[in-house]
Amino acid sequence: MDRVTKLSSEKAVVIFTASEYPMCHTVTSLFSDLGVAVAEHELDKDPRGREMERDLARRLGGRSPPVPAVFIGGKLVGSTDKIMSLHLGGKLVPMLKAAGAIWL
Repeated sequence: MDRVTKLSSEKAVVIFTASEYPMCHTVTSLFSDLGVAVAEHELDKDPRGREMERDLARRLGGRSPPVPAVFIGGKLVGSTDKIMSLHLGGKLVPMLKAAGAIWL
């Protein structure tokens, strides 16, 4: 089993980030504001971070940088634009409820 797949299923919400990208903080703050405890993996602090970054870029269709990469219920949802679109469209909270990340 590859590392990204293994890590992405350890909690209801998993976010792969890198400290040099401000949007990573924005996305993790959104989930915190919603009361979601996420598992955050900072690729720039992981010895296998480059390998995971390449895997995430491939999964996101070559997107560079591939962070933040958000997994909900073990499934890749997307990056900042997708998460914000879901949130503004009222679809993020129901998705989080279905994954067991929140119970509101």
